[in-house]
Amino acid sequence: MSSLLAFLRELNSLQVNLADVVDILLVTLLLYVLLVLLRGTRAMQMLWGILIIAGLYFFSRAADLITLSTILGNLLAFLPIAIIVLFQREIRSMLAAFGSRTLLRWRSGQDDGSVPLNELALAAQALAAKRIGALIAIERRDSLAAWADTGIPLDAQFSYDLMLNIFIPGTPLHDGAVVLRGDKVVAASCFLPLTTRHRLSSELGTRHRAAIGLTEESDALVIVVSEETGIISLAVEEQLLRPLDETTLRNALAEHALELDVRDNGET
Repeated sequence: MSSLLAFLRELNSLQVNLADVVDILLVTLLLYVLLVLLRGTRAMQMLWGILIIAGLYFFSRAADLITLSTILGNLLAFLPIAIIVLFQREIRSMLAAFGSRTLLRWRSGQDDGSVPLNELALAAQALAAKRIGALIAIERRDSLAAWADTGIPLDAQFSYDLMLNIFIPGTPLHDGAVVLRGDKVVAASCFLPLTTRHRLSSELGTRHRAAIGLTEESDALVIVVSEETGIISLAVEEQLLRPLDETTLRNALAEHALELDVRDNGET
């Protein structure tokens, strides 16, 4: 009881000013944003592993387990370098996502119209019927400018005919991905990052791996049309939805576009 009273007296003696309160709130907000960005990613699983190792280290110190504490202590000494190496993709993605969200998407083309879902689904179905391979990345909240810059800039109004003409085999633009921002075709023949996952079906080719890879780096939606099978797929949040037809593709695109609108309205 006396120790509790002493603690309360010491707590009352502390002088907390406005700067201290703001400092604590900002640190709390920063940690919250980092956890939100890490949620559901491979980085979160690795973070739990690091926390478990740190917990074992402090336990071994408290229990006077000299050998174990020495090994874990040396391991934790290289932790900063290990974090940079292991989390390089996640750090890059978090910085891009954090910048795009905190700056409220200040960028040119902010007044672009909505993605024409009907024409897009019709174009995908037409490409699939002709067994013409296609890869279409739809920008949502996270900017795809870095990947659009790897291709040929178009800045053209989206249309059904334009989509079919871009992916005709043998044309200069057909090999690579198309990047859409609203109702604009930003660029074509773009290179997308390939996923490093090993547990993927052997049926999935480079286009599917590129589609999943982009969803690992951003919140984009990516349509894939297989030239071998004519199957339409939609990559979203590191998952691949397939097989789809015109109707199911349109519904899936509309559903995820609606989810994004709901989140945006909740944050404003």
